[in-house]
Amino acid sequence: MNLILIAVISLGAIALVLAAILYVASKKFAVYEDPRIAQVGEVLPQANCGGCGYPGCSGFADACVKAGSLDGKFCPVGGQPVMAQIADILGLAAGEAEPMVAVVRCNGTCANRPRINQYDGARSCAIAASLYGGETGCSYGCLGCGDCVAACQFDAIHMNPETGLPEVDETKCTACGACVKACPKAIIEIRPQGKKSRRVYISCVNKDKGAVTRKACAVGCIGCGKCVKTCPFEAITLENNLAYIDPNKCKSCRKCVEVCPQNTIIELNFPPRKPKEEAPATPKPAAAKTTEAPKVTE
Repeated sequence: MNLILIAVISLGAIALVLAAILYVASKKFAVYEDPRIAQVGEVLPQANCGGCGYPGCSGFADACVKAGSLDGKFCPVGGQPVMAQIADILGLAAGEAEPMVAVVRCNGTCANRPRINQYDGARSCAIAASLYGGETGCSYGCLGCGDCVAACQFDAIHMNPETGLPEVDETKCTACGACVKACPKAIIEIRPQGKKSRRVYISCVNKDKGAVTRKACAVGCIGCGKCVKTCPFEAITLENNLAYIDPNKCKSCRKCVEVCPQNTIIELNFPPRKPKEEAPATPKPAAAKTTEAPKVTE
C-alpha cells in the first residue's frame, strides 16, 4: 500500500513540475497576434482563391494589418465594399481598384480550327497538354477539356458546346485567377474590365510563323504588324510573331480591328459600327464648247 501511495505522490509531483514548466514556457514564448487580424478575416469572403496574391484570406488579413496601408491590396471576390469595411477596421484609406475580368484569348472554334486527330484519353487539359499538342494543327490553342470550368469556384466560366471554347460570365467573374492557373496553354488572361465592359484584345496566343498559323487556324495572328503600325497610342507590340495589346495604353479607338486581315482582334461590348457613307461621285467637267467663226461669203 505504501508503494502505491509513493507512486501516486511521485507522479503528482512530476505533473506539477511539468505544468509549471509549460506555464513558464507559454508566457515566455507567447506570440502576440493583433486582434484586428481576426476582425479583418471575419469580413473577408473566405473563398481562399488566392486572387489577392496571398495564401488564403487569413494571409491577406495578416498582410493588410501588418503593412499599415491598403495600397496595392484588393480582394477580387469581395470587391470595393469589402475593402471599405477593412479600411474602417484599420482606420486606413481604401484605394480604388480597377475592376478586372478573365479573358479567353483563343478564337479557334470548331469552324476556325479544324481537327486533324481525335483525343481519346482522360478529359483533362493538363493531361492532354502533357501528351501532345492537341486535336488541331495549332499547338497553342484551347484543348477544350474544361479544366478552367472545374477550377472556378463562382460558376463564372463554361464550355460552349458549339464552339468548343470556354466563355466567361462577366457578372459572376471575380478575377481570382483560378482559371488562369488551371489552363496549361495560358490562353486565359486577367485584364481590366474597361469602361462599360468594353475591351479590345488579341484573341490568339499562337507564336508560329504566319503561314503555319494561317494553315492551322483561320483567325490566328500571322504577325503581319499592320495593327502595330496603325495604333496611334503605341499600345500594340509584336514579339515572336504574335501581337499583344497593352490594356493600360489602349484607348479603344478600334483602328487596329479594321486593319487586321485575320479578324484576330476582338472588340467586345461596343455599339455597332456606323456604315461608312460613300463619297458622292465628282461630276466630270463639261467639255468647253467651241464656237465656229461665221463664214464670210463673197
